[in-house]
Amino acid sequence: MMAVTFKEKPVTLLGNEVKVGDQAPDFRVLANDMSEVSLADSKGSVRLIAAVPSVDTGVCDAEVRRFNEEASKLDNVKVLTVSVDLPFAQKRWCAAAGIENVQTLSDHRDLSFGKAYGVAIEELRLLARSVFVIDSSDKVTYVEYVDEVTSHPNYEAAIEAAKAAK
Repeated sequence: MMAVTFKEKPVTLLGNEVKVGDQAPDFRVLANDMSEVSLADSKGSVRLIAAVPSVDTGVCDAEVRRFNEEASKLDNVKVLTVSVDLPFAQKRWCAAAGIENVQTLSDHRDLSFGKAYGVAIEELRLLARSVFVIDSSDKVTYVEYVDEVTSHPNYEAAIEAAKAAK
Protein backbone atom coordinates (compact mmCIF):
# COMPACT_ATOMS: atom_id res chain seq x y z
CA MET A 1 0.00 0.00 0.00
CA MET A 2 1.11 3.53 -0.68
CA ALA A 3 2.77 5.49 2.14
CA VAL A 4 0.67 8.61 2.66
CA THR A 5 0.97 11.39 5.22
CA PHE A 6 -1.39 14.08 6.47
CA LYS A 7 0.48 17.16 7.69
CA GLU A 8 3.64 15.01 7.61
CA LYS A 9 2.19 12.32 9.92
CA PRO A 10 1.68 8.82 8.49
CA VAL A 11 -1.94 7.71 8.06
CA THR A 12 -3.52 4.32 7.47
CA LEU A 13 -5.39 3.84 4.20
CA LEU A 14 -8.24 1.32 4.19
CA GLY A 15 -8.96 -0.85 1.17
CA ASN A 16 -6.81 -2.09 -1.67
CA GLU A 17 -4.44 -0.03 -3.78
CA VAL A 18 -5.73 0.40 -7.34
CA LYS A 19 -3.18 0.07 -10.14
CA VAL A 20 -3.03 0.93 -13.83
CA GLY A 21 -4.49 -1.96 -15.80
CA ASP A 22 -6.92 -3.00 -13.04
CA GLN A 23 -10.63 -3.29 -13.69
CA ALA A 24 -12.05 -0.22 -11.93
CA PRO A 25 -13.82 -1.18 -8.70
CA ASP A 26 -17.48 -0.28 -8.43
CA PHE A 27 -18.70 2.05 -5.67
CA ARG A 28 -21.89 3.64 -4.37
CA VAL A 29 -21.87 7.32 -3.39
CA LEU A 30 -24.42 10.12 -3.19
CA ALA A 31 -25.00 12.97 -5.62
CA ASN A 32 -25.89 16.44 -4.35
CA ASP A 33 -29.61 15.58 -4.65
CA MET A 34 -29.10 12.48 -2.43
CA SER A 35 -29.52 10.05 -5.35
CA GLU A 36 -27.19 7.07 -5.43
CA VAL A 37 -24.40 7.06 -8.03
CA SER A 38 -22.18 4.16 -9.06
CA LEU A 39 -19.35 3.71 -11.54
CA ALA A 40 -21.80 2.03 -13.95
CA ASP A 41 -23.79 5.28 -14.20
CA SER A 42 -21.04 6.76 -16.37
CA LYS A 43 -20.14 3.62 -18.33
CA GLY A 44 -19.08 4.33 -21.89
CA SER A 45 -17.31 7.56 -20.93
CA VAL A 46 -13.80 8.24 -19.78
CA ARG A 47 -13.86 9.21 -16.10
CA LEU A 48 -11.36 11.37 -14.26
CA ILE A 49 -12.10 10.83 -10.57
CA ALA A 50 -10.42 13.06 -8.01
CA ALA A 51 -10.72 12.12 -4.34
CA VAL A 52 -10.28 15.03 -1.93
CA PRO A 53 -10.51 15.37 1.88
CA SER A 54 -13.02 18.27 1.86
CA VAL A 55 -14.13 20.90 -0.63
CA ASP A 56 -14.04 23.40 2.25
CA THR A 57 -10.23 23.45 2.40
CA GLY A 58 -7.89 25.61 0.34
CA VAL A 59 -6.08 22.92 -1.66
CA CYS A 60 -9.31 20.99 -2.36
CA ASP A 61 -11.09 24.20 -3.38
CA ALA A 62 -8.28 25.03 -5.82
CA GLU A 63 -8.17 21.45 -7.14
CA VAL A 64 -11.89 21.23 -7.90
CA ARG A 65 -11.81 24.67 -9.54
CA ARG A 66 -8.83 23.62 -11.70
CA PHE A 67 -10.49 20.37 -12.80
CA ASN A 68 -13.75 22.29 -13.42
CA GLU A 69 -11.89 24.63 -15.78
CA GLU A 70 -10.13 21.75 -17.55
CA ALA A 71 -13.33 19.65 -17.80
CA SER A 72 -14.89 22.19 -20.16
CA LYS A 73 -12.07 21.42 -22.64
CA LEU A 74 -12.32 17.62 -22.49
CA ASP A 75 -14.51 15.65 -24.90
CA ASN A 76 -16.29 12.51 -23.67
CA VAL A 77 -14.65 12.81 -20.23
CA LYS A 78 -16.72 12.98 -17.07
CA VAL A 79 -14.91 14.66 -14.18
CA LEU A 80 -16.02 13.52 -10.74
CA THR A 81 -14.82 14.69 -7.34
CA VAL A 82 -15.46 12.47 -4.34
CA SER A 83 -15.18 13.57 -0.71
CA VAL A 84 -16.85 12.70 2.58
CA ASP A 85 -18.51 16.12 2.73
CA LEU A 86 -22.28 15.90 3.06
CA PRO A 87 -24.17 16.27 -0.22
CA PHE A 88 -25.79 19.47 1.12
CA ALA A 89 -22.38 21.03 1.78
CA GLN A 90 -21.11 20.00 -1.65
CA LYS A 91 -24.17 21.53 -3.33
CA ARG A 92 -23.74 24.80 -1.41
CA TRP A 93 -20.02 24.92 -2.17
CA CYS A 94 -20.52 24.20 -5.90
CA ALA A 95 -23.14 26.97 -6.16
CA ALA A 96 -20.87 29.48 -4.41
CA ALA A 97 -17.81 28.46 -6.48
CA GLY A 98 -19.60 28.32 -9.84
CA ILE A 99 -18.74 24.66 -10.40
CA GLU A 100 -20.65 23.42 -13.45
CA ASN A 101 -18.36 20.92 -15.21
CA VAL A 102 -17.44 18.66 -12.29
CA GLN A 103 -19.90 16.40 -10.48
CA THR A 104 -19.24 16.31 -6.74
CA LEU A 105 -20.14 13.08 -4.98
CA SER A 106 -20.36 12.27 -1.28
CA ASP A 107 -18.82 9.14 0.24
CA HIS A 108 -19.93 10.07 3.76
CA ARG A 109 -22.44 7.22 4.12
CA ASP A 110 -20.18 4.16 4.13
CA LEU A 111 -16.84 5.07 2.52
CA SER A 112 -17.69 2.84 -0.45
CA PHE A 113 -15.41 4.71 -2.86
CA GLY A 114 -12.69 5.25 -0.26
CA LYS A 115 -12.42 1.56 0.59
CA ALA A 116 -12.79 0.36 -3.02
CA TYR A 117 -9.95 2.63 -4.18
CA GLY A 118 -7.77 2.39 -1.06
CA VAL A 119 -8.06 6.05 -0.10
CA ALA A 120 -10.15 6.02 3.12
CA ILE A 121 -7.99 7.46 5.91
CA GLU A 122 -8.73 5.36 9.00
CA GLU A 123 -7.59 7.95 11.56
CA LEU A 124 -9.56 10.90 10.09
CA ARG A 125 -12.49 9.33 8.19
CA LEU A 126 -11.50 11.48 5.21
CA LEU A 127 -10.32 10.51 1.73
CA ALA A 128 -6.66 10.78 0.78
CA ARG A 129 -5.99 13.05 -2.19
CA SER A 130 -5.79 10.92 -5.30
CA VAL A 131 -6.68 10.91 -8.99
CA PHE A 132 -7.86 8.00 -11.14
CA VAL A 133 -8.56 7.90 -14.87
CA ILE A 134 -10.86 5.11 -16.01
CA ASP A 135 -11.45 4.42 -19.69
CA SER A 136 -14.81 3.73 -21.33
CA SER A 137 -14.39 -0.02 -20.78
CA ASP A 138 -13.76 0.47 -17.03
CA LYS A 139 -9.99 -0.13 -17.11
CA VAL A 140 -7.84 2.06 -14.89
CA THR A 141 -5.39 3.96 -17.10
CA TYR A 142 -3.91 6.44 -14.60
CA VAL A 143 -3.43 6.46 -10.83
CA GLU A 144 -1.93 9.07 -8.52
CA TYR A 145 -1.96 8.67 -4.77
CA VAL A 146 -0.63 12.02 -3.56
CA ASP A 147 1.93 11.15 -0.87
CA GLU A 148 1.11 14.22 1.29
CA VAL A 149 -2.66 14.77 1.54
CA THR A 150 -2.25 18.54 1.82
CA SER A 151 -0.33 18.74 -1.49
CA HIS A 152 -1.74 19.23 -5.00
CA PRO A 153 -1.95 16.36 -7.48
CA ASN A 154 -0.14 16.40 -10.83
CA TYR A 155 -2.88 18.17 -12.81
CA GLU A 156 -1.08 18.04 -16.14
CA ALA A 157 -0.43 14.28 -15.98
CA ALA A 158 -4.03 13.53 -14.98
CA ILE A 159 -5.47 15.71 -17.74
CA GLU A 160 -3.16 14.20 -20.37
CA ALA A 161 -4.15 10.71 -19.20
CA ALA A 162 -7.83 11.61 -19.51
CA LYS A 163 -7.26 12.96 -23.03
CA ALA A 164 -5.37 9.79 -24.03
CA ALA A 165 -7.92 7.35 -22.61
CA LYS A 166 -10.51 5.89 -24.96
